[in-house]
Amino acid sequence: MKAKSLYLAVFMLGLISWSCNNKDGLNTSSNTQTLKASLTSGVQELTTAMNKISTSAGYQVLAGPADLTTKSLSLSPLDTVTHSILLADIAGVYDYKANTITKMHHSILRFFTKTAENPLMIVRLPEEKVKASRSLLHYSPADTLLTNNYVVTLSDYQYNFKYFNGYDYKMASAIKVKDVDAGVLKIQSSNSKTSGYNFASEFDFPNGFKTVTQYTSGDTATSVYAIMDGTKTLYEEKYTAIRTSVNSRHREKSFSLTIGNVLIERKLGEGKSSLDSAKVYVSGVLQLKSKVEIVDATTTDPVDNSVTSKKRELKITFDDGTSSTFTELAGAVITDISSLFASMRQGYFATSIIDWIAWDVYTHKL
Repeated sequence: MKAKSLYLAVFMLGLISWSCNNKDGLNTSSNTQTLKASLTSGVQELTTAMNKISTSAGYQVLAGPADLTTKSLSLSPLDTVTHSILLADIAGVYDYKANTITKMHHSILRFFTKTAENPLMIVRLPEEKVKASRSLLHYSPADTLLTNNYVVTLSDYQYNFKYFNGYDYKMASAIKVKDVDAGVLKIQSSNSKTSGYNFASEFDFPNGFKTVTQYTSGDTATSVYAIMDGTKTLYEEKYTAIRTSVNSRHREKSFSLTIGNVLIERKLGEGKSSLDSAKVYVSGVLQLKSKVEIVDATTTDPVDNSVTSKKRELKITFDDGTSSTFTELAGAVITDISSLFASMRQGYFATSIIDWIAWDVYTHKL
């Protein structure tokens, strides 16, 4: 009786073990997606997101004209004072008002009037003057018929600077066009001889998308480009380079590109002075049969050698032996992404107006 019970227990244990193994095998098979299919899916999702972004009012803010020359403060070389412009210094409502002056003048305040007190800084001007920015400081008889329907509301502003000694800058603003929320723009920037140039920008779209870019020079140089849908990362590229002394060139330390559930990365191995081969993962699983080669442009940027900036290309060999470049797989969306982040890095028409007004208000108080 005991023997039969033992045999039965062994049989049942084996049956359960086989069932579990078979179940695991089925899960692995059904959940495994090829690298090519994963990349295709990621590109499609990213393309859909970029189509929604590019047709939004927020994108028009980012991709708008950047040709308005920002006025610089005229400081004497003997000026060693650290100057600061804070939100409290420039708070209020500033409305565009057509001025009969026909020639361009250096003070933008000739075309903007402080119409009300406010703890924030609110700048209102016609959308037509934004689209044709060169006409902002020029009078046209038709300007009197324009409506101030482009509104920038600052909730944060800090600008500290010193002659020949660098600056640090911070701003956050919400933008509306014709009473429609276009998005929220945040910028942090600084530059000094000791820490180099640092820039970070974020734009939050009303439909839940977010674009983020960062750029840092100095001994540890980094560049980051990311597009998110809520908390989900649709696209992210990171590049880090280091230098050991002031006179040495930057050397790449790590690189990664994420699109959907695909991660491609290359980094310095532990205790090594050279980079490991690039590895590719799908949903966190290393793809042993796939291969990624990183090809840099002839003229590389030691601080920002990225696919986004079109200074780097990825050649991907799939499990079936076929190959394709990332640019070929991504198609037009990679060009759209490159243009989007170039706009985020170059500057903004809205911030140029804000900075100009801030500086003119500040210099009138000096």
